[in-house]
Amino acid sequence: MSSESPIFTQTYDLLRWLLPLAQRLPRTHRSGLARQLPDAGFQLQRLLLRAAKRPNIAADLLHEADAALAELRLLLRLACDLRVISPGQYEEGARRTAEIGRLLGGWLRTVGTLSRAPAPG
Repeated sequence: MSSESPIFTQTYDLLRWLLPLAQRLPRTHRSGLARQLPDAGFQLQRLLLRAAKRPNIAADLLHEADAALAELRLLLRLACDLRVISPGQYEEGARRTAEIGRLLGGWLRTVGTLSRAPAPG
């Protein structure tokens, strides 16, 4: 998978949106949510990049990326429930993570198909 793939663009755009959002969280949440939101986004990005560069273990890395995406979704929901982000900001985050999830699912299906292909010869 090329680093020019839409999933990398979407993940980069998510981080560009997420970092300023986390910086604007109230002081009481700076050591928790404000740190964990970008950390989850960066973890997702790292796993996707590693999967692209290491096709022999891509499926495992993509499953880890899926778990990181689930964590990010949970953190966004928690931030909304605690009213530190607005429902509109949550909706934007949900839209962005849903698109990444759709692309990640497609990549996982592709990797699964390739790993189940019969051996030549």
